[in-house]
Amino acid sequence: MNKRIAIIFAGLVFACAGVFWMLRPCLFLAGEDGVIAVQEAYAGLPIKIRFIHSVQKTPVEEFLTVSQDISSVELKSTIYHSFGVGLPFMIEEGNFRHEGDDFILEDMNRSFKNLSLRTGLGTKLEVTVENDLYSLYENYEPGYRIDIFIKPRLIGYISVMWQ
Repeated sequence: MNKRIAIIFAGLVFACAGVFWMLRPCLFLAGEDGVIAVQEAYAGLPIKIRFIHSVQKTPVEEFLTVSQDISSVELKSTIYHSFGVGLPFMIEEGNFRHEGDDFILEDMNRSFKNLSLRTGLGTKLEVTVENDLYSLYENYEPGYRIDIFIKPRLIGYISVMWQ
């Protein structure tokens, strides 16, 4: 009898752990044909998007973090390596400063539940999540859509399957 109770208890513990694991919030990088990467999300998880600006033909780096409530990503700052057409310039878009060859826009605090990117010809799109670099331009044709979002692990996988 005690052996049976121990087995049932162990089964319940494993089932609860599995449910907990499936419902943990995760950051997804999802492409048109499936999941590219999944990372367990936590408040402040750093994300960097790097690409070549289509007009200026110079690198742009966008720095984001996962929100405090782990429900969205927040654009915190952007570094441009030139200043001109197609770049933010309004004072309400953040605090702007010029440092060496860089034009830095900080304190942007823009929140996104879903951030959609596309690879482009010559844009060299890369996403870094924490220390993991995804050179998306090397693996996907120009025009390929990549979505960045946060969902519980199971819900995220299901949403990617049904897109």
